[in-house]
Amino acid sequence: MDQSFRITETHSGTSFSCSAEQTVLAAMEQQQQRCVPVGCRGGGCGQCKVQVLSGEYDCGRMSSRHVDAAAQASGQALACRLFPRSDLAIERLVAAGAAR
Repeated sequence: MDQSFRITETHSGTSFSCSAEQTVLAAMEQQQQRCVPVGCRGGGCGQCKVQVLSGEYDCGRMSSRHVDAAAQASGQALACRLFPRSDLAIERLVAAGAAR
């Protein structure tokens, strides 16, 4: 049985469910939520960068140009590469040059 977790984007107050086998970005789009900007969906553009405020998670491969080792250690991740292992509280981070 696939586990499902609650993802809450604190800035907008939006929350949605996400399975352990699904990325946060994919779950958000599937449930027609718009709390995190969407870009390439492949970990290379940095548009979906978030700060994980609480919860356990795993990350797939991300471009170090957008999330270097120090940023990853401080809880930053790309939502398109973020897999929840518990309920998560996240906050979107605006990519350089992007409008809020």
